[in-house]
Amino acid sequence: MTITRFAPSPTGRLHVGNIRTALHNWLLAEKAGGQFLLRIDDTDAARSKEEYIEAIDADLAWLGIEPARVERQSRRLDKYETAFETLRAAGRIYPAYETQQELELKRKVLLGRGLPPIYDRGALDLTDADRAAKEAEGIAPHWRFKLDHEEPLIWEDGVRGTVKFDPKLLSDPVIRRADGSWLYMLPSTVDDVDMGVTQVLRGEDHVSNTAVQIQMFTAMGAAPPAFAHEALLVGKEGKLSKRLGSLGCDTFRERAIEPEAIIALLARLGTSLPVEPIADRTILLETFDLSTFGRAPAKFDDADLKRINTAIVHAMPYEAVKGRLPAGMDEAGWHAVQPNIATIAETAEWWRLVTGPVDQPEFTSEDKAYLGEAAQTLSWSDDPWGALTSALKESTGRKGKALFLPLRQALTGMNHGPDMGELLPLIGESEARARLERAAA
Repeated sequence: MTITRFAPSPTGRLHVGNIRTALHNWLLAEKAGGQFLLRIDDTDAARSKEEYIEAIDADLAWLGIEPARVERQSRRLDKYETAFETLRAAGRIYPAYETQQELELKRKVLLGRGLPPIYDRGALDLTDADRAAKEAEGIAPHWRFKLDHEEPLIWEDGVRGTVKFDPKLLSDPVIRRADGSWLYMLPSTVDDVDMGVTQVLRGEDHVSNTAVQIQMFTAMGAAPPAFAHEALLVGKEGKLSKRLGSLGCDTFRERAIEPEAIIALLARLGTSLPVEPIADRTILLETFDLSTFGRAPAKFDDADLKRINTAIVHAMPYEAVKGRLPAGMDEAGWHAVQPNIATIAETAEWWRLVTGPVDQPEFTSEDKAYLGEAAQTLSWSDDPWGALTSALKESTGRKGKALFLPLRQALTGMNHGPDMGELLPLIGESEARARLERAAA
């Protein structure tokens, strides 16, 4: 069974890049009839907050991205401890005592020599006596995973194709801090093994992490999952944007963006497939394929989101929105205003044209006389607007803008808006006549 996972750290709200990663993993699993897991990476107790975990759950639910199950790393610390001790006993984990300042100095020296800033494994040269002396001074070790420099690092990436790393050009990664807390690498690998994750789809900023983790999998006697690294999300100007780091579901909800619009945009962003206003997720699932993903940065353009959202709103049936419409707006009202709105939230302003009151402009004496005649001419039928304008055209000789605009202004207070043929029956005969008489007065 295909099993994918989304593993956010609950140190903040999900942003649009996180959402895209979650969506793609959900699509990958759903298309294969597999499972999508949500794993909360909350080993950083100081920064992880319950409110962010609740927000992640709420955001995914709002988007309709439902995990098969939810795991929390903070409840699996014993698993990491066991793996740590096993790897340590096998000689794949060792203590290191350098301070951040010492490590930074080493990096600067190497860079100054034109060499890669790789950790020199100085900690491996320490004797037992050296380590005891360090700890006697109160220096607690951090812990590194020892890479096998003879084990080739190569995999077939679902997006990038064949990827190779020379392990000699990678630093042994720190997997545990001096205070005993965990960094990302080892717990993530342990979880992927225990949870049976078969495919890891994440951002290309994790490529070097994958190279290291592949050796962790083999060191634990487990087969690595299939890896794919998608291009990162950037702003329309082609640069990484701080704004994208704060743009999330709370902002989308405030702007009345439909979750279907976000899904439609992000599902295909960064692929060769056209970004279209597709509300049917079956279509998105059928067309989702890692082979369509490109290597170029995926550009997020707010104008595209607005365009897609408007198109999706224009196609939404009344049954899908009736619980979100202003009081009193029925199906006829929805169809009348639907072509004029970009978000459901805008229906309230357009519905005001029906419920009133409306602010009419000042009319010329000629238009007042015309509107007075309109009030007397108005009669109710299956098509009151068509009947009214036909009669006025014949009696006054007016046509075009001179015929229609004063009537619209008197009835709605606006120069544009929903089709008057649909709107006038909603306003009603007595209210429509009253508005025309008021405009003529």
